[in-house]
Amino acid sequence: MMKPIIRAVAFAVGFCVLVSSPLSAQERSAVKQGFELAPNSGKRILVLRPSVRVGAQSTGGMFEPNADWTEKAKENIQTTLKDFQAKLGNATVVAPEAYGESAQIVEEHMALFASVSQAVIGYQFFVGNRLPTKKADNKNDVFDWSLGTGVSELPGAKDADYALFIYNKDAYGSTGRKILQVMALLGPGIAVQSGEHVGYAGLVDLKTGDLLWLNADAAMGGDVRELEGSQKRVSQLLEDFPGSNIGKE
Repeated sequence: MMKPIIRAVAFAVGFCVLVSSPLSAQERSAVKQGFELAPNSGKRILVLRPSVRVGAQSTGGMFEPNADWTEKAKENIQTTLKDFQAKLGNATVVAPEAYGESAQIVEEHMALFASVSQAVIGYQFFVGNRLPTKKADNKNDVFDWSLGTGVSELPGAKDADYALFIYNKDAYGSTGRKILQVMALLGPGIAVQSGEHVGYAGLVDLKTGDLLWLNADAAMGGDVRELEGSQKRVSQLLEDFPGSNIGKE
């Protein structure tokens, strides 16, 4: 089972970013200094099942999960991801189904990946809120983040060198939220966000836990409830993936 301290870090980082990250963040990507992944390098990539959450954004801005939308989006994204695996430039290993404790390890690492990705956006990609421990890194443009060595416990990790994490969350603005957005703009002139479409894709070293590459976008396109929209979403998530031509055609 994942150590309690890692769960605490995931929660703490996620909470800090929720209250401080800029809503206007746009797509950014980064690669760890010195890391290269050439096409057909012989390295193996463990493709984890994406973490997908889809729902509505209430009038008050709360996320209201929708099981039907989520299941449809999962199906669409996983189908599209299979098509993209051949374009990653290196051999891929599909993560096995996880049950019990193994499933919990996967779920907790997905949550940790999302929290770390949010921290990268808030504290490095957009440095208005720099972490004290990252000030030197930001100044020197050093990309140095990690999920910890616990990634070696992920199902399928022993058969690969790297793991591909994908996190996706969509909250479609409700009618009430859209009305509030218009009223706030026409009234006091306050900008109210309607809808949230966030996606992170990252490559992680399965031995060290180092985050080697991250593509993060807090304003993604494509309706994941539709297959065509999911194709657009996955293409955006994997744009400029190391060793591939995705996004360069």
